[in-house]
Amino acid sequence: MAAGGSAPLDVIASSLRRERERSGLSLTEVARRAGVAKSTLSQLESGTGNPSVETLWALGVALGVPFSRLVDPPRPRVQVIRADEGPAIYAEQADYQATLVASCPPNARRDIYRIASEPGPARESDPHMPGVVEHVVLSAGRALVGVADEPVELSPGDYVAYPGDVAHLFQALEPGTRAVLVSEHT
Repeated sequence: MAAGGSAPLDVIASSLRRERERSGLSLTEVARRAGVAKSTLSQLESGTGNPSVETLWALGVALGVPFSRLVDPPRPRVQVIRADEGPAIYAEQADYQATLVASCPPNARRDIYRIASEPGPARESDPHMPGVVEHVVLSAGRALVGVADEPVELSPGDYVAYPGDVAHLFQALEPGTRAVLVSEHT
């Protein structure tokens, strides 16, 4: 929230547009579900309306998002663990080490991919469904990976987690770049 206890209209406008687009609902359908006039929602999305708490609450319910996401959108959560970091567990009878880089939250599904990439244009991905988190461990080469506005440079053994429900990218910086990508859906 902005100083003075109210969110700027441009934040609310962009949040409403983003959440409506993520939901795949039309302006008419969101307005109907929220019990507000379509013209009111249109004004709010253009940043010219003056929403009440009740209106924003109804829109949040219609969109299936918490009120806070409309007035103070979440910042992308990016986690990086370098190759020599993280909680390591060692075997007693073998030269073996396991490092936990991410545990699976309850009720989540994970898809695992091997990535092979060469230098050139970045692989740019549009936002996936709400709540998707992607995890990448780089095994060879170097790459820029993560949220499109602020990708992180990874070296072999480095790990990054980032929200997959915002624009993101993978760009190889060296020939033979290889990685494992885990896409987590809740």
